[in-house]
Amino acid sequence: MILQELLDEIGGNLVQGDLEWIVDGVSSIEKASAFDLAFAESETAVAEALKSNAGTIVLKAGAAKEYPRGKCIIETSQPKLWFAKAAKLVRKPSLSIGIAPGAVVAPDAKVDPAVFVGSNAVVGSHAWIGAGSRIGAGAIVGEFVKIGHECTIYPRVVIYPGVTLGDRVVVHAGAVLGADGFGYVRDVETGAYTHFPQQGTLVIEDDVEIGANTTIDRGALKETRIRRGTKMDNLVHVGHNCEVGPDAILVALTGISGSSTIGKGAVLAGQVGIGDHVHVGEGVTLGGQSGVFNGKTITNEGHKPGTVMFGTPARPLKQVLREQATLSRLAKSRERGNKGTKTGADPDQEQGTTNRD
Repeated sequence: MILQELLDEIGGNLVQGDLEWIVDGVSSIEKASAFDLAFAESETAVAEALKSNAGTIVLKAGAAKEYPRGKCIIETSQPKLWFAKAAKLVRKPSLSIGIAPGAVVAPDAKVDPAVFVGSNAVVGSHAWIGAGSRIGAGAIVGEFVKIGHECTIYPRVVIYPGVTLGDRVVVHAGAVLGADGFGYVRDVETGAYTHFPQQGTLVIEDDVEIGANTTIDRGALKETRIRRGTKMDNLVHVGHNCEVGPDAILVALTGISGSSTIGKGAVLAGQVGIGDHVHVGEGVTLGGQSGVFNGKTITNEGHKPGTVMFGTPARPLKQVLREQATLSRLAKSRERGNKGTKTGADPDQEQGTTNRD
């Protein structure tokens, strides 16, 4: 692409350089070539970028007093975001389309001619796959699954029957979408468990990305829904009847129990545990290994913007730090008190009491 096309698509201000300059890739500052795009935000990174071989550099306005000749300089308020958007535009699309040898596509499946289905993949009866989507080797697309346009399904993904994916959804290797939720009814007389029907649906909206080996269960009688723009890391689990997003972030090893909701823009850091029927409010940030008990609601109401919740039960990080400091002082005080007693003496006996337990 040429810079003019990138600027028309993303915006930004070209303060130096040629609008016809070609950008055919993105790179780190250290490895960039004349036709690569690089970005810099810190003062140190800006100095290194201007000395690099990168032909085009994205910076904040006024990041340097002067720019070396021969470089194309784009100024924008969010260089890293501009760089990320440009990376998608200059990425060279795969030219492979069609059905690879060994793939099995049901005769009544509707697969756009501009779709690629990899070796040993299976596309079930009445499935629908939109133009520009790619199904990786060994992936399983169940009956009546709908996959939108320009989706990427990596190898060994399993999509159970009836699941719906929107446009531009990315599902990384080994993910399982639409498996039965963990729902059982216990017989109080015998203690035996009977599986509760898991016949609902799973809907993944546009622009969602799902990490490797992540699992998202279908609804029991209703639906599980992952809303637009949500990003999930590897090894995340979302239980049945949950609603997540939009634009939520779920980091690795996070687990969400059934019938919980995660609000818009919420961030759940690594190893966060969410009980069932929990509501995490819009914009809430839960620090790593935090936990929310069953049925609880946690929001930002009454807290300053940007407050991080932490611990189990999750509460403001500053409160947790104060509690830890208090416990530390108590422990030190107890230790000093113990040192003040005679070695081997029983403190109760020293005070004239007798321990009769």
